[in-house]
Amino acid sequence: MRDQMTYAGHAKAILLLGLPLVGGHLAQMAIQITDTLMMGWYSIPGLAAMVLAGTFWIVAFIFSIGFSQAVLPLVAEASERGEEGVQRLRRVTRMGFWLSALAWAAFQPAFWFSGPILVALGQDPELAAMAEGYLHIAGVALLPALVTMVLKSYLSALERTSVLLWIAIVAAVVNVFLNWVLIFGKLGAPELGLIGAAWASLAGHLLSAVLLALYAVRIFPEHGIFHRLWRGDAGALRQVFALGWPIGLTLLAEVGLFAFSSLLMGWIGTIALAAHGIAIQIASATFMVHLGLSNAATIRAGKAFGRMDEPGLRRGAQVSIALSIAWAVVTLAAYLAFPAFLIGLFVDPAEPARDAILATGVGLLAMAALFQLFDGAQVTAMGLLRGVQDMRVPMWIAAVSYWGVGAPLAWALGFPAGYGGMGVWFGLAMGLATAGVLLLWRFWARSVKIGELLPGAAASA
Repeated sequence: MRDQMTYAGHAKAILLLGLPLVGGHLAQMAIQITDTLMMGWYSIPGLAAMVLAGTFWIVAFIFSIGFSQAVLPLVAEASERGEEGVQRLRRVTRMGFWLSALAWAAFQPAFWFSGPILVALGQDPELAAMAEGYLHIAGVALLPALVTMVLKSYLSALERTSVLLWIAIVAAVVNVFLNWVLIFGKLGAPELGLIGAAWASLAGHLLSAVLLALYAVRIFPEHGIFHRLWRGDAGALRQVFALGWPIGLTLLAEVGLFAFSSLLMGWIGTIALAAHGIAIQIASATFMVHLGLSNAATIRAGKAFGRMDEPGLRRGAQVSIALSIAWAVVTLAAYLAFPAFLIGLFVDPAEPARDAILATGVGLLAMAALFQLFDGAQVTAMGLLRGVQDMRVPMWIAAVSYWGVGAPLAWALGFPAGYGGMGVWFGLAMGLATAGVLLLWRFWARSVKIGELLPGAAASA
């Protein structure tokens, strides 16, 4: 089928899909940002412990959402296949719930014994104990968070993205309010500090899952995604698993690199770790724009894949990459122009260590500016590759880029070379750059050619 849409038409379609997803990601990210912001105002040791706990939690979350991310291209493709597609999208969504729940259960022991694990990894025992207390509650929150991600993929693939924004905003507002109440002990509640932040996050994730489930049932009752949820489907389970585990490992390779960088910063000291946590939150917030556009690219590529529309796939890919580059330029300018202001938002003006945190954080944001373009390139390429269900080779590309290039450089520049935190972050940038170049090459060299992927070629790649 020949593409009838202009470049401007592709840009409009991607933005109509992507901007609500960007807003939804930002609002959901606000849960983590407000936790970090409010803990920074409450206690610097609490903030450092939250960085460790958050690193632990995000590794489990990112691997587990591989199965929900597999739902996105599968539902997008199925939605182009008429009545037969309705049955298929129902089955793959259900199996997305199943595999997400199994992943949640598998990570629970690590949450409950995270303290000794963190100590074994060289972290301060007091901070590790605080992080474990947080993770006992946050570990429970992982389940509704994963259910939310499956529902987001299902609704996004069906181009119902606006609701994701509004529900994420509601959950973020509730989280801010509960943080204020439970961290600082307002309105008669006990002052729980770090533990209060964990309870607030749990409430936010539960609310998101419930609201999205109610919306999905109301808007698409004919799909019956929760009907006989206990009933398995071996074919759909294999399909979601086959696509989901490479996605999960690919995501884990990247997030594991950032988790490794947090451990390295923890070896440097509490100030470095706190500054690192703040800089990561800022970089993650701007990255959500790239992620939303990448999700839109996955949907558009998945639909083109379902129609076997190679020209549409090519033009949509070109527009997605151009939009990502434009946003990278904007964020790079902001990081270089206002670094002290951005870092200072997260630290109490009366905090004695404020100046030291600002000095460290400003340098880290300069490094973050360096990898904005690279990070945008790799996540956009990955989104396009998911859309055409090509994930095995990209998984190996990510593993080599992040752990064969990024991690060794981060350690070598940070410690033997003596560049400290700046060296660690430069290593991160080089890992992302390698991934961005190789993943874009993979897409244009092979995956853009739909004829090479059908039938069954994607599964064998």
